[in-house]
Amino acid sequence: MSTLKNDRFLRALLKEPVDTTPIWVMRQAGRYLPEYRASRAKAGSFMDLCTNPDLACEVTMQPLERYDLDAAILFSDILTIPDAMGLGLYFAEGEGPRFERPVRSMAEIKKLGVPDPEQELRYVTDAVRTIRKELDGRVPLIGFSGSPWTLATYMVEGGSSKDFGKVKGMLYSDPKAMHMLLDKLAESVTSYLNAQIAAGAQAVMIFDTWGGTLTQQTYQDFSLAYMEKIVSGLTREADGRKVPVTLFTKGGAQWLEKMAMTGCDALGLDWTINLDEAKARVGDQVALQGNMDPCVLYSTPEVIRETVKGIIDRFGADSGHVFNLGHGIHQHIDPENVKVLVDAVHEFGQRG
Repeated sequence: MSTLKNDRFLRALLKEPVDTTPIWVMRQAGRYLPEYRASRAKAGSFMDLCTNPDLACEVTMQPLERYDLDAAILFSDILTIPDAMGLGLYFAEGEGPRFERPVRSMAEIKKLGVPDPEQELRYVTDAVRTIRKELDGRVPLIGFSGSPWTLATYMVEGGSSKDFGKVKGMLYSDPKAMHMLLDKLAESVTSYLNAQIAAGAQAVMIFDTWGGTLTQQTYQDFSLAYMEKIVSGLTREADGRKVPVTLFTKGGAQWLEKMAMTGCDALGLDWTINLDEAKARVGDQVALQGNMDPCVLYSTPEVIRETVKGIIDRFGADSGHVFNLGHGIHQHIDPENVKVLVDAVHEFGQRG
């Protein structure tokens, strides 16, 4: 494997000194880029784009050609695992992901197998290998997965949900079934992320998109406990370097201390908490990633620069900050504004 020319992202995650604050953007390969839309049209559908390693590599690289980003993130979807479990994933126009066969009973959960990442999910590990080769040490590659709770919400609801009635109904009425489902998912996510690391991912991230819908207690029992289990089962060194793990619970600011105790290296933050407060609470234990509201990118270059400076000033001069948005970039954002963002982070984040 080639040596890394730019490793400030990995260094920041491990709280090592950096020359400037590193940045990558959640959903950086996405619909806001005209070249991405062209690749997706060529692929025929979103899943065709995800399952073709060469096209997945092409779109992963697109934002790096445009912007001075400090990391690439594997282009894939969080629902690859439930799809590999045979639930019949499809994307309805304007409705997002749906499953033909949702799981809603203990009997259905018992039938689910744990996918072999080098068999049913081979297209993902092939994409990681292809991207890693294409990157040639330019920047590190991030692998990722959805959290067990987040995957379970889609599997039980049958798709996206506004009130999570079915999945939370199962959690309260049949906790045993829910724990069995989450256990299988934790095992699946662990082997999936380890396969991505073996294929060349240099850092991994767990997206707990729907953890924030839970109560204090149910979050700990049904989301965090399973993420902790995954963290403890991950390969933490590859290519002679540590492989940092980031946990991100959207809407999870109230649980930062508990998240920091899982053994992860970094926590992703949404925009509902200020960085200085988060750092005061957990900064000695973990690095922090975030946390600009993506909607700032709808404004002017002046406002973007001012907001970036404010976020970096709040964190201070210590190492241990990776700049990111508080969630994925929106599809109608002007690509030029992303350049303003990336350049401002490197300018205002300079050390020494």
